Amino acid sequence: MRATMRGMTNAIRTRGLTKRYGGRAVVDGLDLDVPAGVVAGLIGPNGAGKTTTLRMLLGLVRPDAGDGSVNGAPLGRPAAYLPWVGAMIEGPAFYPGLSGARNLAVQAALGGLDPAGIPALLARVGLTGDKPFQRYSLGMKQRLGIAAALLGDPALVILDEPANGLDPAGIRDMRGIVRSINDDGRTVLVSSHLLSEVQQVCDWLIVIGDGRRLFQGPTSELLAGGGDLEEHYLSMFTATFTATEGRSS
Repeated sequence: MRATMRGMTNAIRTRGLTKRYGGRAVVDGLDLDVPAGVVAGLIGPNGAGKTTTLRMLLGLVRPDAGDGSVNGAPLGRPAAYLPWVGAMIEGPAFYPGLSGARNLAVQAALGGLDPAGIPALLARVGLTGDKPFQRYSLGMKQRLGIAAALLGDPALVILDEPANGLDPAGIRDMRGIVRSINDDGRTVLVSSHLLSEVQQVCDWLIVIGDGRRLFQGPTSELLAGGGDLEEHYLSMFTATFTATEGRSS
């Protein structure tokens, strides 16, 4: 297994990461440090820049400014680190008429990966793999997406809103899957717009709003602030919105 990258302190590091669309900075000078081996939560409201950030880390979107590294390789050379990264971005996409197992076999073939581990991956995420994807529930689709992200035995797993739309039982199950991935020694980065959804599973939190970092550090550090955690979390965005309005007025 390539889950532990020897000698690597940070699985992800960025400095000044910036992406603009139509003159607006969707991600604005973002400095990230995600220690190797943690479960990290990238938290922020819808439109905060979470998915754009993940897309830049995966080489799907080119930054307008800034640099960094993923798995120890330069951000500008995604081919050097993507073989050790598994990801699910903006919901999984599979062939509707194929079973879960067949869909994973197709992805393995396209990626030049060994399909022998597919039955174990399906069992790990609680799927049998024999039902057509078009008959999957939302939770089953998310689970299959995670199984696909693990196909290449990655050191870093990036999951974009994996619990979005799930019921409380599904969210609990998703937390268990995320933790089990980390138990292998892998670094996991999970995005969400709900702090309560990830605080129980994440060791490290990054809170962003309006494309900028508002907090980064151990979950315990944010919890140590005392008082109502959700109120503290929401107050960050209130302060950011007020500052943004002041700059634009």
